Amino acid sequence: MPAKSPAEQLIEKADKKASSSGGWFSSSSSKYEEAGDLYQQAANAYKIDKMFKEAGDAHAREAECREKSSESNEAAQAWWNAAKAYKRGFPELAVQALSQTITHLTKQGRFRQAADREKEIGQIYLQEMSDLRKACDSFERAAEWYAQEDATATANACYKDAADLHADLEEYPQAIARYEQVANGSLSSALTKYSVKEYWLRASLCALAMADTVTAKRNMTKYSSLDTTFSSTREAKFINVLIDVIEAGDVEGFTGAVFEFDQVTKLDNWKTNILLKVKRGIQDEPGLT
Repeated sequence: MPAKSPAEQLIEKADKKASSSGGWFSSSSSKYEEAGDLYQQAANAYKIDKMFKEAGDAHAREAECREKSSESNEAAQAWWNAAKAYKRGFPELAVQALSQTITHLTKQGRFRQAADREKEIGQIYLQEMSDLRKACDSFERAAEWYAQEDATATANACYKDAADLHADLEEYPQAIARYEQVANGSLSSALTKYSVKEYWLRASLCALAMADTVTAKRNMTKYSSLDTTFSSTREAKFINVLIDVIEAGDVEGFTGAVFEFDQVTKLDNWKTNILLKVKRGIQDEPGLT
């Protein structure tokens, strides 16, 4: 039989400690504390060997011991350490561990930290699992927690990520509402005011993706009244040209306007995708007027 690794030896000791009946003088909570410490050491030994699934499992066992000895802070930390190990290739387990962390944090009223972990869940759903729906839900939940902790800028960044995902999911009215919310929150500060035109551009593209030039026009009037400098921006001019060419069913005019805008302000993937949807809409229904 091959010799047991240091990590395996520590797991055996931890298992033994956790399942032992305490002696006359030891309380059950001290037994779980000691077992928890051993599981933590085992997890670190697994990390040295780059065995991340095993490391995550050991941290999860540690977390359960912390819970049994009513150490809520330590349990939250252990679940988070489990998640960090699971993130190396086991996204579903990472999400489960982060959810356990969040349960502890919210019970302790630590909503700022809970929001950080919820945002991590959103990023895992988005980047590792391509589950836009769940990613969107996580970003919205994180944003709400950030907002109630007065972390306004971070809340807005999460609401903006959620808005992008609503649009990807073709939930345009929800996307528009979120972009407008973030824009309204950004108008009041000199630091964030410059980004408002970007949010309004995205909201307007969502209206056009619904082939709803009436709403797009009405919103443009509303945005210009909220910020008088908006109507002179490249973003506003671009949207107004798009409204005209869409109503005329002018696909070439549309392509030309997009090309011209892209020459000065490079279109990101999100804008490229939504503009393709808008263009398909014109091809399907040429000439709305």
